[in-house]
Amino acid sequence: MENMSKLHISTDREALDVPLIHTFLSERSTWAIGIPRATVERAITNSLCFGAYLNGRQVGFARVTTDRATFAYLADVFVVEEERGKGIGKALLETVLAHPDLQGLRRFMLATSDGHELYARYGFSAPSRPATLMERYFPNIYAN
Repeated sequence: MENMSKLHISTDREALDVPLIHTFLSERSTWAIGIPRATVERAITNSLCFGAYLNGRQVGFARVTTDRATFAYLADVFVVEEERGKGIGKALLETVLAHPDLQGLRRFMLATSDGHELYARYGFSAPSRPATLMERYFPNIYAN
């Protein structure tokens, strides 16, 4: 990545640009259109969050819901459009997967509509036993 030395990834929740995260998720994501800010704030409070910062400005985000022992779910991963293609997403994902609280987990899951190739590079695959997985899914829960 060009200017990699200016990229900083942190789990400091206080450094997160919550307005940026909310705007991206609620207006520009494909999975959380219309999500209320209070819901984003509650999700951040109850998750292990990673902010990616380029020259001090937040340009990426990832959130992990986990018990820090057996299970983790990766969600809300994004890099702002103008900074894509520079390796920030890969660096963010590598930092998430290297976090000490996310080692030795029995299951690490995520859902993606278009990132299969990227996530496969890091060991993610379709469920090996899909018949054992169930879900309650409400795709339009934030619709007005």
